[in-house]
Amino acid sequence: MARSVVYDYHLHTVLSDGDLLPTELIRRCIVNGYGALALADHCGLGTMARVLAEASQDCALVRRHWQFEAYPAVELTHVPVGAVAELAAEAKALGAALVVVHGESPVEPVDPGTNLAAATCRDVDILAHPGLITPETAEAAREHGVFIEVTSRQGHGMANGHVVGVCLAAGAAMVVDSDCHAPKDILTPGWAEHVARCAGVPEDLLEGVLIENPLAVLARARENTARVGSP
Repeated sequence: MARSVVYDYHLHTVLSDGDLLPTELIRRCIVNGYGALALADHCGLGTMARVLAEASQDCALVRRHWQFEAYPAVELTHVPVGAVAELAAEAKALGAALVVVHGESPVEPVDPGTNLAAATCRDVDILAHPGLITPETAEAAREHGVFIEVTSRQGHGMANGHVVGVCLAAGAAMVVDSDCHAPKDILTPGWAEHVARCAGVPEDLLEGVLIENPLAVLARARENTARVGSP
């Protein structure tokens, strides 16, 4: 049965390399059937304070006026492996509702070991497009409560079938995200399901990957936002 809502915790705005302002992107997502989202712009140590401060204001405005759950997050991108834990903790301290880590995509020269560093970090929530993820990393993600992304992004998604197979074997929890940079990238409920099916998610696990796991991530975002006292 087709699902009527989609959740997405990996979207980019003009605060990094996306095309749209936060509020316009959020509005377009609402129209497309989103139930909640996180703006996870690319960040490093020098940019996360600014990005989170600006995203937090727009997300709070949206929650107040549109009663839609939008949260500020970061995607730690091309950071040194040894700095992943430090930067994830700093992002949470600065008000990130979620921390996404840019995984070892098959189309970018990400620092080797980033996947495992993210999967073993208590402050990381989602490991994005991890490429040729290893069983060891998937098992670590399961043990540490890190969700693994199945991405709809071209290029990054080349390894989706591998990601799903390894995560299924390890029992690691997965979510479908867009890695949206432009209006054409915004998901719909049907397209998110199509991405999951094409990646090899079994029929009996679709509800978990598309709804139950995203709701668990949403609960974290709510908890983290309440903890830091978002505006």
